[in-house]
Amino acid sequence: MTLNFFRDMPADNDIQSSSSALSAEEFDGNYPGYSNAQDNAERLTKMLTNPDGTVDFDDDVASRVESFASKLSRHTTRDSPMDLSADADGRFDARAIFAAFVRDAAEQDIHIRKAGVTLKDVGASGLDSSALEGATFGNILCLPYTIYKGIRAAKQKRMKQILRNVNGLAKPGEMVLVLGRPGAGCSSFLKITAGEIDQFAGGVEGDISYDGIPQDEMMRNYKADVIYNGELDVHFPHLTVQQTLDFAIACKTPSRRVNGISRSQYIASTRELYATIFGLRHTYNTKVGNDFVRGVSGGERKRVSIAEALAARGTVYCWDNATRGLDASTALEYAQAIRIMTNLLESTAFVTIYQASENIYECFDKVTVIHSGKQIYFGLIHDAKKYFDKMGYECPARQVTAEFLTAITDPNGLHQIKPGYESRVPRTAEEFEEYWLNSPEFAQLQKDIDDYNNSVDSRGVESLYKKSMNDEKSKYARKKSYYTLSYWGQVRLCTQRGFQRIYGDKSATITNIVAAIIQSFVSGSLYYNAPSSTSGAFSRGGVLYFCLLYYSLMGLANLNFEHRPILQKHKGYSLYHPSAEAVASTISGFPFRMLGLTCFLIIIYFLSGLHRTAGAFFTVYLFLTMCSEAINGLFEMISAGCDTISQANSISGILMMSISMYSTYMIQLPSMHPWFKWISYILPIRYAFESMLNAEFHGRHMDCGGTLVPSGPGYENITDANRVCAFVGSKPGQSWVLGDDYLNLTFQYKYKDTWRNFGIMWCFLLGYMIIKAVVTEYKRPVKGGGDALIFKKGAKRFTPVDDLESSSGSIESREKYSSESGSVSAGGKSSSAPVFEDLKAAGAFIWRNVCYTIPYDGGQRQLLDNVSGYCIPGTMTALMGESGAGKTTLLNTLAQRNVGIITGDMLVNGRPIDSSFERRTGYVQQQDIHIAELTVRESLVFSARMRRDQAIPDAEKCAYVEKIIELLDMEEYAEALVGAVGNGLNVEQRKKLSIGVELVAKPDVLLFLDEPTSGLDSQSSWAIIQLLRKLAEAGQSILCTIHQPSATLFEQFDRLLLLKKGGQTVYFGDIGENSKTLLDYFERNGSRKCTREENPAEYILEAIGAGATASVQDDWHAIWKQSAEFTAANHKVDELITELSQKPDTSSDDGKPHKYATSYFYQFKYVYLRTATTFWRNLDYIMAKMMLMMIGGLYIGFTFYDPGDSHIGLQNSMFAVFISIVLSAPAMNQIQARAIASRELFEVRESKSNMFHWSLVLISQYLSEIPYHFVFSTIFFVSSYFPLRIHFEASSSGVYFLNYSIMFQLYYVGLGLMVLYMAPNLQSANIILGLCLSFLIAFCGVVQPKSLMPGFWTFMWKASPYTYFVQNLVGIMLHKKPVVCNKKELSYFNPPSGQTCGQYMESFLKTNTGYIKNPNDTVDCAYCIYSVGDEYLSYVNAEYSHQWRNFGIYWAYIVFNIFAMVGVYYVIHVRQTKLLDPSKITKLMGRFGSKKK
Repeated sequence: MTLNFFRDMPADNDIQSSSSALSAEEFDGNYPGYSNAQDNAERLTKMLTNPDGTVDFDDDVASRVESFASKLSRHTTRDSPMDLSADADGRFDARAIFAAFVRDAAEQDIHIRKAGVTLKDVGASGLDSSALEGATFGNILCLPYTIYKGIRAAKQKRMKQILRNVNGLAKPGEMVLVLGRPGAGCSSFLKITAGEIDQFAGGVEGDISYDGIPQDEMMRNYKADVIYNGELDVHFPHLTVQQTLDFAIACKTPSRRVNGISRSQYIASTRELYATIFGLRHTYNTKVGNDFVRGVSGGERKRVSIAEALAARGTVYCWDNATRGLDASTALEYAQAIRIMTNLLESTAFVTIYQASENIYECFDKVTVIHSGKQIYFGLIHDAKKYFDKMGYECPARQVTAEFLTAITDPNGLHQIKPGYESRVPRTAEEFEEYWLNSPEFAQLQKDIDDYNNSVDSRGVESLYKKSMNDEKSKYARKKSYYTLSYWGQVRLCTQRGFQRIYGDKSATITNIVAAIIQSFVSGSLYYNAPSSTSGAFSRGGVLYFCLLYYSLMGLANLNFEHRPILQKHKGYSLYHPSAEAVASTISGFPFRMLGLTCFLIIIYFLSGLHRTAGAFFTVYLFLTMCSEAINGLFEMISAGCDTISQANSISGILMMSISMYSTYMIQLPSMHPWFKWISYILPIRYAFESMLNAEFHGRHMDCGGTLVPSGPGYENITDANRVCAFVGSKPGQSWVLGDDYLNLTFQYKYKDTWRNFGIMWCFLLGYMIIKAVVTEYKRPVKGGGDALIFKKGAKRFTPVDDLESSSGSIESREKYSSESGSVSAGGKSSSAPVFEDLKAAGAFIWRNVCYTIPYDGGQRQLLDNVSGYCIPGTMTALMGESGAGKTTLLNTLAQRNVGIITGDMLVNGRPIDSSFERRTGYVQQQDIHIAELTVRESLVFSARMRRDQAIPDAEKCAYVEKIIELLDMEEYAEALVGAVGNGLNVEQRKKLSIGVELVAKPDVLLFLDEPTSGLDSQSSWAIIQLLRKLAEAGQSILCTIHQPSATLFEQFDRLLLLKKGGQTVYFGDIGENSKTLLDYFERNGSRKCTREENPAEYILEAIGAGATASVQDDWHAIWKQSAEFTAANHKVDELITELSQKPDTSSDDGKPHKYATSYFYQFKYVYLRTATTFWRNLDYIMAKMMLMMIGGLYIGFTFYDPGDSHIGLQNSMFAVFISIVLSAPAMNQIQARAIASRELFEVRESKSNMFHWSLVLISQYLSEIPYHFVFSTIFFVSSYFPLRIHFEASSSGVYFLNYSIMFQLYYVGLGLMVLYMAPNLQSANIILGLCLSFLIAFCGVVQPKSLMPGFWTFMWKASPYTYFVQNLVGIMLHKKPVVCNKKELSYFNPPSGQTCGQYMESFLKTNTGYIKNPNDTVDCAYCIYSVGDEYLSYVNAEYSHQWRNFGIYWAYIVFNIFAMVGVYYVIHVRQTKLLDPSKITKLMGRFGSKKK
């Protein structure tokens, strides 16, 4: 039986419906012609498959479906066959609906796939990367030794056994719970079961089969039926919930549907059903969102993930820690939803859950327990407790079964051993495994597996699979493909989704278009009406080159890796070929890129006065479009082959240099050296540039303008025969130059090649797209691998003793397992008591009638509604409520972290809070955000130094840090680097570090914690709540939000503040022993009685109607406001305020309150040290920077190698300098990508605690970058300057070094950071930086000399700092350099008869530049336009005499950058003034459009 009954409902064509909604009356059978249950079923199916394709549940019907879902969610395969008959009111006959569907499916020969799973002796091994040594820049400085160590390590590479001897049997329709601690191998077990085995370097052993089909065959032919759903929710954040679900359903819509309903009906009905069961119908038009994009709540996002996975229509599902981040009620609903699916689809589900309540546990059929990669139990859920009880372990009172089973695998867990069993119970993973392998339960499991495999007809199953899949597949799909849709069907759907993504995130597209328009106006006006004479020829080429270069830069700015995890997930779901998404992303982005490009070209083309004929314009338009797309494709192809964005950026940076230099504009084909000339032939820009130049110059007669030689006084009456154009392509006796001759001699271009290039461009365009598609198809989008601890280089390892027998503390170790043991650790409270002695809170924290309102959709939305409460020293207050009730909002508001309209009182000891409040409270955030390059100890020491008073000796702060490390059991990894998730600390270790960072600050007012147990297993949660309990007993005030507390955890709290949606209080008061006070309140006010076995936390959430689909009639907020408890709580708040405000205030700092605990210079010292340390250890970043400079230097040096003494050599020398300066663009991109991480950490966590002054983030970042830039720019100088073979003496080379490697580095590091601190995010920073650089570079006098600039823009030439850098660097190179023109550059003319060339030109050469090569000849005078480099310098306005003036100007720009960097950060991020808000621009454009209408 399957969910297809909802997807493929029979369409009753005899009955026409005027409305797609089914009313309750019709549903009840009161509709004419519908009197019995069978007809009722037909009516519901008709509603779900109505002919117009729209589906809408009437509210009453929706509630029936929900109640039916509730019934299904409580049925397991252990129960008797499910009764699907009518509900008590006789109105919903589910059996008839199923019967109607199954009857039709059987009649039409449509097969339903299902598969049981058997695992026999399964094991897996991977690379042993449990403890690696971190690399630093020192590794590069000692490169030979590093290489030697690397070779030795590769030889000694060891394999680690991840799983061993795992067995299991799950029949169709069964749910298996997989339990174990983080790192035990639960995720690996699920991945192996789902066939995701490419990450296991040592391979997978054992037999896995799906109803007799071996795993390798299943993966090859039926991969789509086995689905692994990861722990994290990854979605396109800007798509709505409906778009996300519709896409997944559309990818899996079968070709053959029951009764032939249409695709649109199928998609709508399936979506409507899932959305109803999972309570998502109200979120259809809301963005899914993520950590940075506002969207649905975390719980709703998890439910979207579940619905999407189910839309993939698998038969075997593996769900990895899927309840992470859900509140207790939603977690239970999740488990019930999976239960519904296994019941409807007879699918098989394996689920890992870290904190499973008893209600969740009861949803399952079987459970397996994994301990350190070894299986120690597999069987029915109700037999598990008996099995361990027989072993000697007792389940403590009120501990839920799942928690009991997980605790057994934890050496520090809460163990109760039956008297007499102390020496007999297994202790280690090996002992547990040995007990299991020798048990009768294991023997029975082996027998069950063999019996099941023997009972299955594998050939019959396979033939049914083949037929069923062929029925489902689109008629154009390949025979061997396991995808439902044909390849082009997938491309079509992905393209449609691409358009939706771009529309959902309009700001980036609008920014791109606005930037292009601004750029085109600026550049167009810079080249405004370029002269049509020879003096404008270079400028015309420059305009076209700039167009190509700008769109190449835009392609570089659009590199993005955010879609990778989503692509990995959808690849696992077999929704579409990854290559289909690669092709679709190109297609969907094209129209939007064309919008900007079209506006850009029209403006720049006509402003600069290019050839104004339709043929020329459209040729330029065509080739610019093709080149823009080809280069975009090239960058996307490169990024598809890279694992990280820094890799992609470094390769793309070198490519960008190739594009800049080998377009033939900077260095023409005749000047290229043979070793690099081939590069120009393999890049599309050269062919596009050739065709665009041909369109512009073909047939153009360029007047000589000011280049006639000789001319001026004394040469007024000479004939054309005695003068010539001093320009390439000129002919004696001709006062104009033909454009075709100019192109042929300068570039070796011919007009006849224009359309040959069109064909070549298509080859590039399609070639890049095909290679990108192939790489995307076969390369894994996200690198996998287990958690690896990375230790600081040279750190002494903490080596825990594994063997209980050999450990010196074996007696203490065994005491943990004694039958009397009830504490969390052997040490008990006594050992840790001294640590807590000064953690007593200084006073009570009280809040009264707190309201919080935010602007929302043009109006206002209230998130907190008159919330009151208090925290008294020595107590723990739990803050609970369903997802979206406002728990984190309240916490942030109380901690002074929210911005909006906040009203109400927040008081410490009855007095208003002062400026020291944020520093003196601890706030453990839900997100564990830390600096990856610091060790655990360094992170804690830094927090202690910054947040504790400067007067406290440093030794005391560090000693206290050691106590906290010991207290949190972090000694083992205190010297480990934090790293990234999966490559550093695991989830539990990060959470402990987050708590530690706040505890070392000794908060003396209050400790806030937001979801401290989220993502942890029950044992880690218990340890953390026990720690909080000890803190409370030491006198600390604690306010803590909690999602899924077990009964034992819940009872550790003293008081509860319970919120419902809308931020309304439902209860505030004591919990009482065994939750008696709390339960009495709810039972007294109309809730059902709570049974002894129930978890009180789940009971109260159910009572108030928390959860996705739950609802209650009672308004518990109104009940609370009328209760005696409400009056008492308010009275207590008023009483505390009155009483405490009259006492002397002991809570405040001595004297005046300080925002920061330490002085500015003390902060500076440690913040700078921390930033410098992170740079030293971030080898990837430093290597990328070094390679860019080194390869860039060699590339430029050997591209322009020995440019010679000719005129073109002067130009090439200038371009060598120019491209050296352009190299700052990729270097600044690198700086920004690195700096955004420290900015985000500061803004999200450190600034909220007033750890240190905000300006230090900026200054320390700048000062840490500079030394590396000095070193690497020296490498660049050596590898780029000396190959040019110009002025080796120190007076020139030393000054060049000072200008480039010192001053220019100081300048552009500041510029890159200033732009970053101005921008809202990294993507915007890249676009703004691109815009700024194109300004600075365009106006520096290289691409357009000052003499040709319109008068208006000469101020920009003076304002651009790049002008002065170019002047100095080119001036040093060309000063006093003699010029010897080659034959092609000489202009020939004849002197009047009777005169030698020297006599004829004598007066001309006195006032003009150049020389005559053959002064004594009487015919064919050879004139060269320059005689010395300084004459060329005068032409480009780069006089050598301005060297030291410019040096002074540099300092003005450098100092300005630093002050501007601090200033813009203060205005935009500290004062939070929005200068450019994309949403406001969008709204403004919308209003403007509506006015026009």
